[in-house]
Amino acid sequence: MRERINPGRVVAWALLIALMLVTLFPFYWMLRTALSNNLALFGNPGSLLPVETTLGAFKRVLGLATVEEAQAQGGSGASVNFWLYLRNSLVVATVTTVCQVFFSAMAAYAFARLRWPGRDKVFALFLAALMVPPIFSTLPNFVLIKNLGLLNSFAGIILPSAFMTPFAIFFLRQFFITINRELEEAAMIDGAGHPRIFFGLILPMSAAPITTLAILTYITSWNDYFWPLLVGQQENVRVLTVALGIFRSQTPQGSPDWAGLMAATLVAALPILILFLLFAKRITNSIGFSGIK
Repeated sequence: MRERINPGRVVAWALLIALMLVTLFPFYWMLRTALSNNLALFGNPGSLLPVETTLGAFKRVLGLATVEEAQAQGGSGASVNFWLYLRNSLVVATVTTVCQVFFSAMAAYAFARLRWPGRDKVFALFLAALMVPPIFSTLPNFVLIKNLGLLNSFAGIILPSAFMTPFAIFFLRQFFITINRELEEAAMIDGAGHPRIFFGLILPMSAAPITTLAILTYITSWNDYFWPLLVGQQENVRVLTVALGIFRSQTPQGSPDWAGLMAATLVAALPILILFLLFAKRITNSIGFSGIK
């Protein structure tokens, strides 16, 4: 018997497809602009296809084009040390992620499994910190980093967010308290102390939330702009987001190099896309497995 068409399902699929198109269209427009000749863009701005398709924008970003070739396609001709900025972003995001996840996990373990005076009150203070906008702590952090002489250094960029954040502690604590205490008690009977339990039992069982937190932290650090702009203005520590802002401010022939900017943005987004491709399935499977208890 032929299945009847459900109007509600048809409408749901139509809305879902429309939402997907709306979500993906900006990425397509970035790619279309990146593959266009920057000078020709202004002659046909509404074209859905690349205007005079070329890879010149990617060559300018990667430093493979000469000054004459860049200027001929509407670029500024200024050198862009893309690989240096990419390296700086990788260093900042990786070190920040490793440190923040590790220290947050230790703090979350202390709040979830250890008993000490004032534990709940201190945790309540951490929860209250979630309601404080990050911009409020920017000025005190800047003054501290300046007084320590860490301006224009990787340490100055990394330290304010390297140790722990209230969200990370709360996120991991909520998972740690769900772990069966009988496993921990059995390890203590065998002579294991808290460090051994933390590294040998808690961390391996928390692979899914830790991986999820690491990816969220990495993306946040990778996309951060304001703080690296304040404390890392020199080129040797300039991260990619700040470099893209400077690239945007270059105005050859009275207009920005939109094709080059979109090409640089796409290349800068590749590490995040690769991160999702490598870990998305593992995170989904781990969370789905941990939910079946």
